[in-house]
Amino acid sequence: MSTSNQAQSEISSDSLSIRVPNSKPIPAVGLGFWKVEKSQAAALTVDAIKAGYRHLDCASDYGNEADVGNGIKEIANQKLCRREDLWVTSKLWNTYHRPEHVRKALERSLSDLKLDYLDLYLVHFPIAMQFVPFESRYPAGWFADPNVANPRMVPDSVPIRETWQAMEELVDAGLVRSIGLSNFGVSLIRDLLSQCRIRPCMLQVELHPYLAQTKLLRYCKESDLAVTGFSPLGAPSYIPIGMATESDSVLKHSVVEQIAASHGKTPAQIVLRWGVQRGTAIVPKTCKLERLRENIDLDGFLLAEEEMDRITALDKNQRFNDPGVFCEKAFGCFFPIYE
Repeated sequence: MSTSNQAQSEISSDSLSIRVPNSKPIPAVGLGFWKVEKSQAAALTVDAIKAGYRHLDCASDYGNEADVGNGIKEIANQKLCRREDLWVTSKLWNTYHRPEHVRKALERSLSDLKLDYLDLYLVHFPIAMQFVPFESRYPAGWFADPNVANPRMVPDSVPIRETWQAMEELVDAGLVRSIGLSNFGVSLIRDLLSQCRIRPCMLQVELHPYLAQTKLLRYCKESDLAVTGFSPLGAPSYIPIGMATESDSVLKHSVVEQIAASHGKTPAQIVLRWGVQRGTAIVPKTCKLERLRENIDLDGFLLAEEEMDRITALDKNQRFNDPGVFCEKAFGCFFPIYE
């Protein structure tokens, strides 16, 4: 069986949910809240549920969890969706890696999101940074102190094992259903799997045709670790913040445009379908209602094996979200994690 056909077998019969080890299935298409303005987040949450979304991807660092929580409250008030049908993910920020801060960080996210539990809590980066008290600044951001003459991020020496043990205790307490990782590479995952009590069930990483990460996906499949791809459309998330240019967009590539035309779909739908058909969940971000509907409208058509292979062949290991680049440029600290 080909790799693409194997990936398709991991997708449920409705083609829009992905199996997660020791958990309920995760809706394959979620809404990512990175870079969503606070003023838009509540209404966007409600619009997303009305459009069919049941997977919300959040994080403390996004600075809008309280606003998403207002949207979740409105969803409940309007009886648009049962809590048990909703999948909500959040992430432990870098400044809260010390074990004594992990539960407090989770409880703050729960309070903001107006939830009793999370479906999934991820370690956002394999980057431990100096603790910033909640009462001093929240979200903490990247700078240890943004008010000094030369603000910079300040790393902290916290073993991943200690952070993970505190994450496991969140499961024991019933505050989260599942725990996982984000932006981790194979070596760190393998080391964690050798000593953890509760295995991570999910890895969230940057995934798009220009960063296909084929070996990483193979490792995760062999290790029974589900995968979510962030920035599944690639460059568009990064163009507004100067981390990519229009020429970096895979949506304008002739291969994607040709396949889109043959299916009567948009280039974005082809790239997103490629993502879910590989057996990964995806969390595209948009604030536009028409894009919300377009991004989730991925059932009813399949990419042929040859089409999947042509898109995967566009891979050029082009990573847009790389701490080894942006930490030094923006936060005064050289901190590579993928090398």
